[in-house]
Amino acid sequence: MVPVIAEQLRVEKERVETGKVRVSKQVHEEYQVVEMPLVHEELNVEHVPINQYVETPPPPVRYEGTTMIMPVLREVLVVEKRLLLVEEVRISRREVTTHTAEQVTLRHEQINTEHLTKAQPGAPNGPTTSTQA
Repeated sequence: MVPVIAEQLRVEKERVETGKVRVSKQVHEEYQVVEMPLVHEELNVEHVPINQYVETPPPPVRYEGTTMIMPVLREVLVVEKRLLLVEEVRISRREVTTHTAEQVTLRHEQINTEHLTKAQPGAPNGPTTSTQA
């Protein structure tokens, strides 16, 4: 037999320092004005007193342009006083004439006057007039 020779390759790596590098970092600041539109919303809330009683269900939220109108309701207790005509009292006037008999005393006066004159022959002496009232 003939011997066969085979070669094998074996490769290895080694790290070898060939130099050094120092790395440092510096921060430089630069200011710039940048304008950017930002949008936000602002609400204007206005309370408008209405103070009206409603008989129907609550009115819905409605819009007038960009304004939202939202009704605010409150339940209130309503005590109601009413006048009830119970009766009528009717008063009439009438004239009534009645005849009655009563005993009354009526007085009258009588005045007597007497004129005295000198006695003349043939004339009687005494009162000359009499008056009744």
